[in-house]
Amino acid sequence: MKNIVKSIQKGIYLIIRSLVILLALLLPFVAMLTTEGLDWLFSTWSDLSMDEIVYQLKTPMQGTNPDMIIDFISTCIPPAIIVLLLSGLIIGMSKNSRIFKWIVPMLTIIVSVNIGVTSVQAAWNELDVDQYIEDTTTSSYFIEDNYANPNEVQIQFPEQKRNLIYIFLESMEATYSSKEYGGAFDDNYIPELTALAYQNTSFSYTDSFGGIFSPTGSTWTMGAMVAQTSGLPLRLNLRAGNITEDIDILPRATTLGDILEQQGYRQVIMFGSDGTFAGRDQYFQEHGNYEVMDYQYAVDHNWIPEDYRVWWGYEDSKLFEFAKQQVTELAAGSQPFNLTLLTVDTHFEDGYTCSLCQNTYGNQYADVMACSSHQVAEFVNWVQQQPFYENTTIVLVGDHLTMDTDFCENIDADYQRSVYNVFINSAVSATNSKTRCATTLDMFPTTLASLGVTIEGEKLGLGTNLFSDVSTLAEKTSLEEMDEEFRKKSIFYEVLAGNQDVNTEVFDMH
Repeated sequence: MKNIVKSIQKGIYLIIRSLVILLALLLPFVAMLTTEGLDWLFSTWSDLSMDEIVYQLKTPMQGTNPDMIIDFISTCIPPAIIVLLLSGLIIGMSKNSRIFKWIVPMLTIIVSVNIGVTSVQAAWNELDVDQYIEDTTTSSYFIEDNYANPNEVQIQFPEQKRNLIYIFLESMEATYSSKEYGGAFDDNYIPELTALAYQNTSFSYTDSFGGIFSPTGSTWTMGAMVAQTSGLPLRLNLRAGNITEDIDILPRATTLGDILEQQGYRQVIMFGSDGTFAGRDQYFQEHGNYEVMDYQYAVDHNWIPEDYRVWWGYEDSKLFEFAKQQVTELAAGSQPFNLTLLTVDTHFEDGYTCSLCQNTYGNQYADVMACSSHQVAEFVNWVQQQPFYENTTIVLVGDHLTMDTDFCENIDADYQRSVYNVFINSAVSATNSKTRCATTLDMFPTTLASLGVTIEGEKLGLGTNLFSDVSTLAEKTSLEEMDEEFRKKSIFYEVLAGNQDVNTEVFDMH
């Protein structure tokens, strides 16, 4: 009997000992990986928001730039493995000591937990998660009170409908111009885009060259695309179910794509990356029946070799060449068209240097911006030489401020960074394009107005037609108030977002 008891005691001892050693090996690895991972996250993404994190956690990561994944692995995994090996070595050296064989593993566990918790706490504070949780549980009627439902606003298209070429310029800011023209740098890194802004209609918060602002919910690419086409910020509830398998973004909202589809437009969106990333393909397919021509489409249609991949897919020089072919085909058809492009070479960190880039400024990101400026202007110039240009409006707009960690760190502290925009060959002229406090939400009705569309009240979604003299939401309230209210819970917005748990009468009564 005693032998049985001793055997049981020995077995329990071995189990506890094994668990302690396992934790003493595993927790240092996890703690170091967590610490390095969070450091990498904040050094890679400047001004990272909880909205973006929540959105990315709930949408497909397929199509992510492999270089980013490799950078994470090479930066974060080696230190974690080294810590794992050192922990194993120290624990192994202490196993023959009656005292230290328990003290060392227990101290390792305590120190590891402390390091991990400290890192998570620092990230929690950096992201202001407490405020995020408080905001998302505080009700607001701001969106409901200011929303102009496109289904209830009288929208009148001209008899001859104009074509639209809309180009989302990745991370393109008015900031990149020189101080001489209203930018923040000594050199003008975007001379062609600056010239286009001066020669055409560009809305600015200053009395010279400047831009518009990105409110909460529009500070990353997908958020920006949704904001500019729907007049709404993009927000997902942290507690909502995972939607990675089937993304339905703002299903009850009427967007630019929906309106143009109703008017008989053929719509194509092109980007040199995987359309499934962040649910971009589904959003544009479900809101306007866009034909999505992404990286995989290019492979499937032999535009590029099957094994060809650079940066996020293929570079912008190819995008513009493919776009010339597609717009020529669209123009030959009987329908008015909307060709939408998304550039990618200027994505952080430091951008992608293609064969056209010149080493002019001694800074890779500046050289990539200059290259992009030249390529965009060349494409615009080509379009202007085509017979369909007379009845075509071109819109160039940055998606959001750059997330590059250091490119703008030395600009004047009082300089206000803003998103680049220009309307070329618009059907209407602006009452006042300068000293306007405008946001990317205003692009929704402003784009329609540039096509000669008249809009009752000059408002759609939360956006205002900037060609009119009607005050924008930012001018009526403030950018700070918009950001504060957008962070709060809105039942009205949740209905637009398709939350089936919310009483839709709130929407129907609006």
